[in-house]
Amino acid sequence: MISVLVVDDQALVRAGFRMILETEPDIEVCGEAEDGVAALLAARTHQPDVVLMDVRMPTMDGVEATRQLLAPPGVTSRVLMLTTFDLDEYVYDALRAGASGFLLKDVDPSELVHAVRVVARGDALLAPAITRRLITQYVHRPAPTTGSPAALAALTDRELDVLRLIARGLTNAEIAAELYLSPATIKTHVARLLAKANLRDRVQAVVLAYESGLVQPGDREEVS
Repeated sequence: MISVLVVDDQALVRAGFRMILETEPDIEVCGEAEDGVAALLAARTHQPDVVLMDVRMPTMDGVEATRQLLAPPGVTSRVLMLTTFDLDEYVYDALRAGASGFLLKDVDPSELVHAVRVVARGDALLAPAITRRLITQYVHRPAPTTGSPAALAALTDRELDVLRLIARGLTNAEIAAELYLSPATIKTHVARLLAKANLRDRVQAVVLAYESGLVQPGDREEVS
């Protein structure tokens, strides 16, 4: 059973998500919260598998609530952001804070259910096209530095190649075709680089790739 905490400042929105989710046999809504402060209290009480977190809320917004929720070591809850616009100015900050993806509030019921299941099993929910658009619009290019960040220094050349392609928004199958490797091999490379860099999922890998300067918006360079 997947437990879900629904966080939104509008009661009707919370009720609508609850109604959709509770029709599924493998999902239960363990609680609701109307702002970020209440969300943190509810998350500590219920320890949900997935938190549906609105971005804009009074008292404490969803970005700060996500940051505080996921900061302590050992937290297993995963956050799925809810936004009104597909290029909400806060979405990139939410990803940096540790969110595993985002959904539009007017998402179809079937897509909402699918998203909850995807995030609950540990995957990230951010389509490649959305990845490219978000990063290009919101990432802040780092100042040139000498040497590699510690998180990148541990990666092999091939793992760096894979990370660059993840940051370009490619799926595992597309990366496999680009590097002339099998999808299974790419899956192994992805798992290893996430573990070495201590990353939650591939969304966090995208953030690392851009913020470290490994890739910059607009880059389409070939890898060997």
